Amino acid sequence: MSALAVYAGLGWRRWSAYRTAAAAGAFTNTVFGLIKAAITMGAIGAAGGILAGYDALTGATYAWLAQALIGPVNVFTWSELAERIRSGDIAIDLARPIDPQAGYLAADLGRAAFQLVPRAAPPLMVGALVTGLALPGQVLPYLLGLVSVTLAVVVSFACRWLVNLAAFWLLDLRGVMTLYLVASNLLCGLVVPVHWFPPWLAAVAAWTPFPAMLQHPIDIIMGRAAGPDALVLLGEQVAWALGLLVVGRAVFELGARRVVVQGG
Repeated sequence: MSALAVYAGLGWRRWSAYRTAAAAGAFTNTVFGLIKAAITMGAIGAAGGILAGYDALTGATYAWLAQALIGPVNVFTWSELAERIRSGDIAIDLARPIDPQAGYLAADLGRAAFQLVPRAAPPLMVGALVTGLALPGQVLPYLLGLVSVTLAVVVSFACRWLVNLAAFWLLDLRGVMTLYLVASNLLCGLVVPVHWFPPWLAAVAAWTPFPAMLQHPIDIIMGRAAGPDALVLLGEQVAWALGLLVVGRAVFELGARRVVVQGG
């Protein structure tokens, strides 16, 4: 078994040890899903029954899918790397015979794989019972959606990796992480679909990787983007993932040289 597969397995085992926390997270996501679905359906009703291509059922489905993907994709913050940089434990990661960025990414994919069922299934089950779900009857959207969700996890990790690297130069990251949290949650489509944005805000979102973390996977799973449109979204996700990982590697190497200089 390769070292990266071992790291992915460790990521799975680490997060599967906290099953009560996973259940609590799923419960919270489900409660917020009920609130968001009701607000979304109300907004669509107030708009005359159709809003940017969403009717009440597809709007509710979007809200439930967004809540289901919160955990696996991790659209919030992550500070483990920053804490290791601040404490100096990053030196241990540098001494290991595996690329730190690849190792952390493999562990994050393991985390996401575990959380896909216990965090995503409960909100969708409740959504199906309460509001109903408008999901395609073909297999292809789900297969492409699984690829899209995997790419979304990579994009999310690459963004969080870059934010954490600021710890090489800053003592306090609370401001940076708060700014990242607000921007990512708004522009990824967690609050409302990006398709509802006014043109100027949609243009801003299009120049960021955040829609690739949530809006793109949901569009593909719901069948809103099918055929060539789905491939275009997947291509955007691949481009963002590769670009951000390359930038993250360059910034990490720059920061690591700073650690070596400080350590003499």
